[in-house]
Amino acid sequence: MTLVDVRTPDPKRFIPGATGDWEVIIGMEVHAQVLSNSKLFSGASTEFGKPANANVSLVDAAMPGMLPVINEECVRQAVRTGLGLKAQINKRSIFDRKNYFYPDLPQGYQISQFKDPIVGEGQIVISLGPDRQGQFEDIEIGIERLHLEQDAGKSMHDQHPTMSFVDLNRSGVALMEIVSKPDMRSSDEAKAYMTKLRSIVRYLGTCDGNMDEGSMRADVNVSVRRPGEGFGTRCEIKNVNSIRFIGQAIEYEARRQIGILEDGGSIDQETRLFDPGKGETRSMRSKEDAHDYRYFPDPDLLPLEFDDAFIEAMRADLTELPDDKKARFVAELGLSIYDASVLVSEKAIADYFEAVAEGRDGKIAANWVINDLLGALNKLGKDIEETPVSPAQLGGIIDLIKAETISGKIAKDLFEIVLTEGGDPAEIVETRGMKQVTDTGAIEKAVDEIIAANPDQVEKVKAKPTLAGWFVGQVMKSTGGKANPQAVQALVKAKLGIEDE
Repeated sequence: MTLVDVRTPDPKRFIPGATGDWEVIIGMEVHAQVLSNSKLFSGASTEFGKPANANVSLVDAAMPGMLPVINEECVRQAVRTGLGLKAQINKRSIFDRKNYFYPDLPQGYQISQFKDPIVGEGQIVISLGPDRQGQFEDIEIGIERLHLEQDAGKSMHDQHPTMSFVDLNRSGVALMEIVSKPDMRSSDEAKAYMTKLRSIVRYLGTCDGNMDEGSMRADVNVSVRRPGEGFGTRCEIKNVNSIRFIGQAIEYEARRQIGILEDGGSIDQETRLFDPGKGETRSMRSKEDAHDYRYFPDPDLLPLEFDDAFIEAMRADLTELPDDKKARFVAELGLSIYDASVLVSEKAIADYFEAVAEGRDGKIAANWVINDLLGALNKLGKDIEETPVSPAQLGGIIDLIKAETISGKIAKDLFEIVLTEGGDPAEIVETRGMKQVTDTGAIEKAVDEIIAANPDQVEKVKAKPTLAGWFVGQVMKSTGGKANPQAVQALVKAKLGIEDE
C-alpha cells in the first residue's frame, strides 16, 4: 500500500503539545465476519454460542489430506460489500497462504489474499456534526482494499490451572478484511468511519456488525507528525471491539507518541493492545511486515474468477444504502439532514420510520419516531427491534391527532399507555374517554370560569396581551388536556378582547 496524503492540514484537528501542534494520522483494518451459514472453505456451521469445538470439520482442524472448497455465498457477500463501498470489483483474485504459528491456527498458516484481493479501491463518506451552527461536515475516507480470509480459533487460558484449551469454532469462519487508507485525522473521524462502515454492512446483510460478539473488530493504525510533514512511524492497536474504545485508544496512543517525540525519543513500529479498564495501550509485539509472513499462492485453490454478469447481478440486487436513503428522506419528505441522519443510522430504524410515514406527514412521523419512540427505548435500554410500540400503533396515534380526535398533550399520554400496556390507540381513546373536547359551549364555559376566577391576571393581560397564553394553559389543565387547543386560544382572545396581529 502506497501512502498518499489526501488531506489538507486542518488546525481545528491539531493536538497541542508542549513544543507545538501535532497531527494524528489514522488508518483502520476492520475484520467483518461474513454472514453465511457455513465457513469459508468448509461446510461447518457458523452459528454463534455453540459449545466449544461443536462447529469444527476435518478441514477446520487441518486433518491430513483435507482440501479447502470455496463457499460461493461468501464470495457473493464480499462482492456485495465492495459494491456498497463504491469499490472496484476485481474479476480475478488469488488466495494466498499467510504463514504464522499459533496454537489456535491448526494449519500453521492462514488462507488469505495479498497482492490480488477480491475488492480494490473504494470510498466511504462520513459526516461529522452538527456543529454549533447546525452544519455537518462530510469527509471522504478512501478504502484501499477488501479481501477474504479465514478466521483463527480461540485460545482459552482460564479453564485449567496448568493448561490452555483451544476452541476451533471460529477456525475457518469467513472474514472480510476492509482496509482504509490513512485518511482519518481525529478520533471522532475514526469513530464515525467505524459507525458508517458497520451501518453499510448491516444494510447490505453481509455482516451483523455485533462487535460484542467479535463479528466485527478493528485494528487501528496510529501515527503522529508535525502538520505538513511526512507520515510518522505507526503503531497498530489490535482487535478493538467497541466504537467507544476505538476513540479512547486513539486519544491515548496519540498522546503517548507525542510525549515520546517531544522528549527526543523515537517511535518503535509495534503491535499494541488497548486495555479498556486502564484506558491505555500496551506493547504486544514488534510489528510484522508483509515479507515476514512469507505469502505465496495457495496451491490447493485455483484463482477466483467471475464475469461482469455476476457483478451486475449483485449490483441489481443491492438494497438502498444509508446515503441514498438519507438524500431521499431530505428531498422527498422534507426532513432536516439531522433527522434523516438519525433515521438512517440503522436499517431497522429506517424501516420502522418508513412504515410509520407511509401515507402520513413525514416530518410529524420523524418527530414521533426520533423524540418519543427512540427516546423511550433509550430509557428502557431496548433496541428498535425490541420496541413495544409497532409502526401501526404509532401511526394510529398520529392519525388520531390529525383527525383532531385527541390533542397533542393527550397523544403523549396515549403513547405512554401503548408503550407500557399495548393495545389499539383508537380503542384506548374510546374506552378511556380521552377524546378531545371540540364542543365550543363546553370550552367556552371553562374559559369563562378561569377568567372569572382570575381578575388580577385579566388586568395584566390588558397591559401585556402576550400573557394570554397563561389562560390557555389553565383551561387546558382544567379540561385534562382534552380541549381543542386552537378553540381554547380563539375563545380566550375573544373574551379578553385581544386582536390577532
